[in-house]
Amino acid sequence: MNGSAPRAGSLSRSARSLFAKIQNLRTAHYPDAPALAVRDPWPGDPSRGARLIKDELGQMGAIRRLDNDVFANPGSASSLMRAHTNGFTWLRDLRALGTDAARARARALVSAFMDSNELDPIAQRADVTGARIAAWLGHYDFFAASADDDFRQLLMSRLVIDARNLAAALPAEEHDGRALTALKGLIAASVAMPEHAVYITRALRFLPQELERQVLPDGCHAERSPAAHLAALMDLTEMRALLQSGKIEAPEQLPAAIERVALALRALRHGDGGLALFNGTREDLPSLIDLVLSQAGRSQRAVAGLGASGFYRLAAGKSVLLVDAGAPAAPGFDRFAHAGSLSLEFSAAKERLIVNCGTAAASGPEWRDALRATAAHSTLIIAGVSSSEIRENGLGRRPGQVSAQHQTAGGAHWLETSHDGWSKPFGAIHHRRLYLAESGEDLRGEDLIEAEQPQPFVIRFHLHPNVTASLQQDNEAVLLRLASGQGWRLRADGINIAVEESVYFGGGEPRRSEQIVLAVHQDGPQLVKWAITKLG
Repeated sequence: MNGSAPRAGSLSRSARSLFAKIQNLRTAHYPDAPALAVRDPWPGDPSRGARLIKDELGQMGAIRRLDNDVFANPGSASSLMRAHTNGFTWLRDLRALGTDAARARARALVSAFMDSNELDPIAQRADVTGARIAAWLGHYDFFAASADDDFRQLLMSRLVIDARNLAAALPAEEHDGRALTALKGLIAASVAMPEHAVYITRALRFLPQELERQVLPDGCHAERSPAAHLAALMDLTEMRALLQSGKIEAPEQLPAAIERVALALRALRHGDGGLALFNGTREDLPSLIDLVLSQAGRSQRAVAGLGASGFYRLAAGKSVLLVDAGAPAAPGFDRFAHAGSLSLEFSAAKERLIVNCGTAAASGPEWRDALRATAAHSTLIIAGVSSSEIRENGLGRRPGQVSAQHQTAGGAHWLETSHDGWSKPFGAIHHRRLYLAESGEDLRGEDLIEAEQPQPFVIRFHLHPNVTASLQQDNEAVLLRLASGQGWRLRADGINIAVEESVYFGGGEPRRSEQIVLAVHQDGPQLVKWAITKLG
């Protein structure tokens, strides 16, 4: 019975798609322009807009040339980059540039898409179609309002066809955050083209069930990726604004979900306002996050732990410690999942000190998978084997039991965590105990391997590129100097410390960085104590 449900859903979707194609052949009249203005609320990046003028599209560590057949020929681009190309959200970067050349480039690229006889199959995916509809409508005044009649008529006809196909494709086959983007696109089409408002009924039918599936009880998104979490909140706030513009009553679950997701987003930020680099995330601009929170209706409350997702934010003094102490995202939600169990990040005021390496999710498999591996995270790794098995579209072997206990007293924090990701290959459990003093200037940790046979392991602390590391003469401590001049020291008891090269993909461009390495041989101690303390 369980195996027949997806089959039945697929057949139903195929039948609706065929009916939509028949309707597309019969329809001869399309609106001349959107009846209600829809505007993309998010800022673009003029520097990325300038690169688009030069036919370069950047996305999460990858660059793609926008040649004449880019919409038809996938080439060697990753699926993520292909989805970004055909989703047109990058129109906001051309709008941010704001020049006549940017407007002409936007119009030329939209025309190239509409003129393609064959399209990349990803362009027809529900979430990509939804993103494209919302982007074209959201930037209509920028690139289409001043265009000639033929262009505008072709654009409006394509919007109607895409909306009809999208309605037929729901519910989306992708049950992660991409389903929200599909629903947003259909809502935008219904609001902007009231003569096709019938699609709003279908969109609002599926929205409540997607909210239940994707928003965990603690408000965190089910993908356990701060980047996916931010994207989901952006989609949800856009949907609410679209419904308000169209004077359409929103499902009662929507405002409550937005409030919970916004509250959880605050717990995923460092002192600089950017996001923690867990599971396919980069820093992102703090100003964008502030804008998203303001659109959501900012709450001033803060939470230390997100129990359902397993993220912990321990704040003391001017320091913030962020820890991934939850089970990896479930299959179907793990497209961005990293093997970073029990990894931590640490920031002092607005400066990041200990980080994870970031992501190159749109790049080729070499960098993409290397940055997902345990070695690219500030945590422990046994015998060079990642705590979860990295696969192209998710994870294979993974921790089955992940535990965390958080206590506070007098402003100080204790966090005890463990996971069994190496139970099958090594019969081992990793325990990590963390203590953050009330001042925020003393972070102490213990890493323990529980196994019948001793195991070789390495503990890594990846440093932000703005941090310089100097190994002290006894090789038992490292002096860390932040860009502000502030000094910290990392020391470990009874074990030599090494400083090695690393790489940081947490910002706009890859940067060289360093990492502190504590290596233990198989016959060495299975318990390592370490501390990071502020100097002066």
